[in-house]
Amino acid sequence: MEKVGIIVTTNQAASVQDMSTIEKVLKEAKNVNRDLIECPHLPQSKSYLKILGLPYYLENTNNPITSELVEGVIKESHIFNDVPLASKSRIIKASSNSDSAVIWIDIWDSQNRTKAKAIINCCFNVGCYIATVCGTNMNPSVPQCKN
Repeated sequence: MEKVGIIVTTNQAASVQDMSTIEKVLKEAKNVNRDLIECPHLPQSKSYLKILGLPYYLENTNNPITSELVEGVIKESHIFNDVPLASKSRIIKASSNSDSAVIWIDIWDSQNRTKAKAIINCCFNVGCYIATVCGTNMNPSVPQCKN
């Protein structure tokens, strides 16, 4: 079976409450496979963020921090409630002489960046470290010249 998309057109902007009502009606409909119903959402775009303040190497090991560990921490952190990741996080060592990591994350956000604005400049604890979420204007995998 294939997934079916439904487009609802109104003369007013849809709200999150409208989306949950649509989802509820679809899931209660007869002869509908509930597994094929995706969660309705408003138009989305990606917001690019970076996390600073975490060590590149895990405590007492020579193993670098991993995307899986970062994503686990993000899922447990209260500031990232209802903030879905758009792709796998990317991690680099801040410099060859530093033990700090720079972690880039891409999130699905509304077109007016509501979710990103709510978590930029917020701090959260990871063990004994305090990490800070910062905004960034571009995806670090796309090289851009500043000149």
